[in-house]
Amino acid sequence: MRLLLGAVALAIAVQGWTGVLHEHPSIQYSTRPAADRVARLNDELAQERRTLARDPRTGYLRSVLEALDVPIESQALVFSKTGVQREFTSPRNPRALYFNESVAVGYVPNAPVLEIASHDPQQGVIFYVLDQSASRPAFTRRTSCLACHVSASTMNVPGMIVRNNVVSEDGDTMPQLGGNDVDQRTPHPDRWGGYYVTIDTLSQAYQQRAHAGNITTGSRGTTSNQIFVDWMNSEPEQRGYLSPFSDIASLLVFDHQMHAINLMTRLNWEVRVGAGSGQIRELAGELADYLLFVGEQPPSVPVTPRPGFAEHLAKRIPRDRRGRSLADLDLTTRLMRYPCSYLIYTEAFDGLPTAAKSAVYRRMLDTLSGVRVRPADREAVLEILRDTKPDFPKSQVVASVMTRTAKR
Repeated sequence: MRLLLGAVALAIAVQGWTGVLHEHPSIQYSTRPAADRVARLNDELAQERRTLARDPRTGYLRSVLEALDVPIESQALVFSKTGVQREFTSPRNPRALYFNESVAVGYVPNAPVLEIASHDPQQGVIFYVLDQSASRPAFTRRTSCLACHVSASTMNVPGMIVRNNVVSEDGDTMPQLGGNDVDQRTPHPDRWGGYYVTIDTLSQAYQQRAHAGNITTGSRGTTSNQIFVDWMNSEPEQRGYLSPFSDIASLLVFDHQMHAINLMTRLNWEVRVGAGSGQIRELAGELADYLLFVGEQPPSVPVTPRPGFAEHLAKRIPRDRRGRSLADLDLTTRLMRYPCSYLIYTEAFDGLPTAAKSAVYRRMLDTLSGVRVRPADREAVLEILRDTKPDFPKSQVVASVMTRTAKR
């Protein structure tokens, strides 16, 4: 189930408030100080407790990724002209995206700024740029990004956009030919339009008809993957890219994370502005099911991530007493080895109001007790959460769920 709220519902979320949700007195998105990872790094730079090193070819990119603990191996390449630096972006000069659980960094060779989107635990996604030529680098907040990043695609909160676009030969989107938002439930033929999707020998089944990546559409509707052939033969690392790859594993993880980020922000805000209990319960249920991968579209074939990507993903996520982690990738029949998202450990999830988090946990227990969840998965997820998530409902509730399902 997906929660779709229109502009009217936003305007009357609280009696007497007729403005946009992000400027509600309980939110004050534009004026309340941010506490996200980029804001904290900015404070360190201002107080000279940290510095960023500038590389002649890539500017501050490597130093920013290191400072924010964003792995190079997460790189995804977007060749559609959909970013704030669209005039620098094209199929021959794509925008590289790098991400971790709470930060996404956008980079285009020879473009003037780095683009950063950082998820504040309370305020939603905050947008920044960093001048690549600055002698004293600092992140500058950009509220102008809300023109695109507050919409139905982001659940009407400042959030992340992941879309599948039909793209022309020069990188312009062609909305008249279609397009759709993307998350983990989207069929793969409807993903990655406007992205490069690089493959390895184990993933040859991911060709043009298996997804929408790597192709452009001509004025007469003809499609071609010549841009992808040209890209792979162009020695991108000699032109300022950190890698030629836009890995399927990274794209699958990216698709999962971004909608979850928007769900967490929307649930947080609904509680803070005083939405009704029914609305909060509905949204908490949607977040819970999403974190449990209900309706997930599995990989079409086994996928092998780039070396280092899986290790970086798992390194900050706790393991239970048996060494299991919710950040362990599967990539054979589903994204994760255990069907519960590692995003449950993020600052944004931990920062949910108590009532919201309790509603999410209740729905998770209800979903896990359902007949559609395999007993081995149910047991593993509950045991991992019991060992690693201190505020997750403890033994008597978990035991009740296991007993109830064992009798079916």
